[in-house]
Amino acid sequence: MAELTVGRLLTSWQPDVPALLLVLALGGLYGWGVRRVRAGGGSWSPGRSAAFAVLGLGALVVATMSGLAVYDHVLFWPAAVQNILLDLLAPLGLALGDPLRLATEALPEGAAARVRRAMTGRVIRLLTFPLVSTALVLATELTVYFTPYFATALRVGWLHELMYLHLLVVGCLFVVPVLTREETLPAWCTHPVRAALVFLDGVIDAVPGVVVMTHGTLIAGAWYLHHHPSWAPDVRHDQQIGGGAMLSIAELVALPFLLALLFQWARAERVQTAVLDRRLDEQLAVVPATAGSAPASDPGPAADRVRPWWETEDNEVAARLRRQHGEK
Repeated sequence: MAELTVGRLLTSWQPDVPALLLVLALGGLYGWGVRRVRAGGGSWSPGRSAAFAVLGLGALVVATMSGLAVYDHVLFWPAAVQNILLDLLAPLGLALGDPLRLATEALPEGAAARVRRAMTGRVIRLLTFPLVSTALVLATELTVYFTPYFATALRVGWLHELMYLHLLVVGCLFVVPVLTREETLPAWCTHPVRAALVFLDGVIDAVPGVVVMTHGTLIAGAWYLHHHPSWAPDVRHDQQIGGGAMLSIAELVALPFLLALLFQWARAERVQTAVLDRRLDEQLAVVPATAGSAPASDPGPAADRVRPWWETEDNEVAARLRRQHGEK
């Protein structure tokens, strides 16, 4: 093969039929869902659509059909970058598009209910449980590189395609439930807990890159020694470059992932505050009107009927309002 340069890396492309069919299927279904939502009078953010198409499907195309795919059989580092794009970047883009929420809004009520039941079923709950899905991502990366899986996939075309799909699905098991607006995670997975889990996941995602970069044994060494081109760096140095690229991409992806979650957290807080403010305004508007119409000779029952909700409910917000009114 011709020597790999930046120009050839950017301009060398080859078709990958299974990956192309998957991209067309996912893009077609997503576009159909957006049209259904808008036709029903709803709205769907162009930003979510762009994230799904450009970052999610785009990363899938780059990983499987760009110069990375052209040179992954003669150099290790393009294969390492492929795998980390499929495992981390493509799932992040797909999750930012919120396909689960889109499916429940676009489908008829019966079908949407079945989708929700499937998302909260025992098997899916187990696979998407944050600690389980994080362990699956780590185990998959280590299995790919430190078992015959990767070396065999280089020789067997269908297994190579299956490895692509394996990495993509495992990555989605963690990212999609964390970022979706559908309730797919346990109730204790509040936004602060999710932020902590994303931080932990970012640390764990760095492990495969560090291990690959420092591992003393060559990964798929027999294959790469046999197919090593004369213009390429030493095979061991090639593996170190691949491990460093995995580590760098993993840490770079962790930052937008955490920022997206913090943005969702802030938006949820704003929505909750607006709801509380509206409820408080409604209560304050009702109290004077009802109190003015109550008979002066029978204050007891009327007072019970018009007592504001913060005087009767037992929660943190009500206690705070009681304290504020007591100070006044």
